[in-house]
Amino acid sequence: MPKKSKNLCVDDLRHAEYYGMQPVFDELYRRSLDGDNFTDLMDIILSRDNILLAYRNIKANGGSYTAGTDNRNISDIGCLPPETVVEKVRFIVTGSHHGYRPKPVRRKDIPKPNGKTRPLGIPCIWDRLVQQCIKQVMEPICEAKFSDNSYGFRPNRSVEHAMQRTYTMLQRMNLHYVIEFDIKGFFDNVNHSKLVRQIWALGIHDKQLIFIIKRILKAPIRMPDGTTLIPDKGTPQGGIISPLLANIVLNELDNWVESQWQNHPLVKEYGYERKIRSSITFDRSKAFLKMRKTGLKEMYIVRYADDFRIFCRNKEDALRTKEAVTAWITERLRLEVSPEKTRIVNVRKRYSEFLGFKIRVRPKSGRYAVQSHICDKKLELEKQKLVEQAKRIARPSKGKRPLDEIRLFNSMVLGIQNYFQLATCVSIDCRKIHRQVMTVLTNRLNTETGCKLVREGGAMTESEKERFGKSAMVRYVSGIDQPIYPIAYIKNKIPMAKKTAVCSYTADGRALIHTNLSLNSFVLAGLRNQPSMGRSTELTDSRISLFSAQRGKCALSGELFENAADIVCWLKTPAEFGGRERYQNMILFHRRFFPLLQRRPMNELKAIADTLKTTKELKLKVSSLRERAGLSAIE
Repeated sequence: MPKKSKNLCVDDLRHAEYYGMQPVFDELYRRSLDGDNFTDLMDIILSRDNILLAYRNIKANGGSYTAGTDNRNISDIGCLPPETVVEKVRFIVTGSHHGYRPKPVRRKDIPKPNGKTRPLGIPCIWDRLVQQCIKQVMEPICEAKFSDNSYGFRPNRSVEHAMQRTYTMLQRMNLHYVIEFDIKGFFDNVNHSKLVRQIWALGIHDKQLIFIIKRILKAPIRMPDGTTLIPDKGTPQGGIISPLLANIVLNELDNWVESQWQNHPLVKEYGYERKIRSSITFDRSKAFLKMRKTGLKEMYIVRYADDFRIFCRNKEDALRTKEAVTAWITERLRLEVSPEKTRIVNVRKRYSEFLGFKIRVRPKSGRYAVQSHICDKKLELEKQKLVEQAKRIARPSKGKRPLDEIRLFNSMVLGIQNYFQLATCVSIDCRKIHRQVMTVLTNRLNTETGCKLVREGGAMTESEKERFGKSAMVRYVSGIDQPIYPIAYIKNKIPMAKKTAVCSYTADGRALIHTNLSLNSFVLAGLRNQPSMGRSTELTDSRISLFSAQRGKCALSGELFENAADIVCWLKTPAEFGGRERYQNMILFHRRFFPLLQRRPMNELKAIADTLKTTKELKLKVSSLRERAGLSAIE
C-alpha cells in the first residue's frame, strides 16, 4: 500500500481558512506583486470575518491575558456576542467624529541581562484587536515587497534560516569580514513621518488606514509612576503591529544594500536563468565577475528585525561599506548607529556575535569551516537560570511540588536545546551548564539516608524516549516518576535554508507547509455566518474549531453534517452547573437528536429513541450527556 501523506497544519493559515479570509489575503498578495496601489483596505479590515479572525489569532497568544491600562483582557471580549464585538471594533475605529483614539499604552520595564531595562508598551485589549485586524490585511501586501534577506517576525522565516544564510556566507562564499551594526534604541526612535512615507511607497494609499496608523504611533504612554507621555517618535514594543512596522522601516535598508551588489543593474544585464535539477535559478556569477573588476563594494546583508550583519570579502570593502551604511541610515532613516557597538570582525581571527551565537571560521582540509558557540553572556545567563531552577527542585517554591519544579526545569532545558542546537559546538557549551547543574542537584538532594538523585525511575513517554532514551545522564528524584532532562545530551543541528517556493499567500506555496481543510465548505460558511442568538464570541469561535476536529461529523451518530442549521452546539456541563462556553466543554450533534437531551418522561424518550432507530452506542453517549446535565439516563 502507498504510504499515506502526513497532514500539515500552520495555525494562522488554518484560522484564515475557518473564517474564509485566505482567498482575500491571496488576492492582496497577488495585486501587491503586480505593483497595484490599495485605496480601499478599511472595508476588508472592518469586515466581520476579519475582526473575528483577529479575535481568534489574539486568543491563541498567551499575552492576550495581560491587561492594559483598562484592566481588561481577551476574556472580556470573548464573553460578548460576536455581533457586539464587530460593532464595537467598527465604532472604536470609525464611530467617533474625532476618529480613532487609542487608549493609553501601559509602560512596563523588562530587565535585561546587562542590568538595564527594555521598555515594553502594552496596549489595551480592544486596541490590540484593532492592530491585529490591520496587521492581517497589511501583511500579505508587505510580504510581496519585503526582501529575501530579512528573517525576523515574518511568516515562514526563523532564526534557523538566518543562521543558515550566515553560515553559507562564511563557509561557502568566504565572506570573512563581518560588520556588526547596532542602531541605538531602534524601536524608540523610528521616525513617524518617514515610516508613513515608506508605507505609502509599498502601495498602501488608503488615507483612512494611514490616519489610524498615525494615531497608533502617537498613542499616549502611561508610565509606571502614573504620568502620561505623548510620543513623537518610535513604535511601542509590545504592540501587535510594531514588528511589521519595524520591517517596513528597515526594508528600505535591505533594498539599498542589495542594490549595491546583489541586485546591481549589471546583474540584470549579465545574469541569466538556468535549471538546476528541477528548479530554475537566476545565475549571477558572470555578473559578479564583471563587477569585481569595477571596484564596486561587495556586500551582503542578513537581517533579523533590527539586528543585522553585513558580509564583505576584504577589509577595504568592509571599511568603505561600514562608512556608507552608517551615513545612509543616519541620512535616510534618521536613526543613529552606535559607534561603540558597531565594528568590523575578521572571523578568521575573532568571533562575531549574532542572535545569541558567536561564530568564526577555522581552517579545515584546505578550506574554512564554521565554528559556532553560544555567546558568553547568553551561556552565563542560561546557566544561572538553570542552576536556580535546579535549587528549587530540592526546595520547591511556596505552593509548588518537586514535580512541578522538575517539569519547569525540563521545559527550560528543551527551550535552550531547541534554540542553540544550531551552534556547531553546542554540546561542549551545554556540558559546562550540565556539570554545574548536576553538582547543585547532587549536593542539595544528598541526605543522611542517601542521595535522592537516582539513575532509575518511572517510564518515559515516547517523545522522551526518542530524545533522551539512549542517554546515561538522565536522572530521577527518588519517588518521582518524571525524569530530569540532561542538558548536555544534545547534538548540533545543521540549519536548513528557507525554501523559496514556500509562501503563505499562494496555493502552491502553502501546499508545502499546510494541508487544506477537507470539509464541506458550504456547511462551514453557514456555521460561521449563523446568528449567535446571544451566545459568546468564544463559543461561536470554538464551534468552528470543533466542527473541524469532528471532521464535519455528528459526535453522536458519526454522519456528515449537510447543513449548518442541523448542527446543535451542546455544553457537556451546562452553565447552571458551572460549565463554561469553552472548546473542551462543547460537542456538536445533529438537531434531530436534541429531543433526547430534553427533560421529558422516560416513555416519551424511549419512543423518540425508537423512532430515530438509535444504536446502543448512541444511547450510551446520550445518557452520559444527560447525566452531566443532571437528567436521568435513558434506560
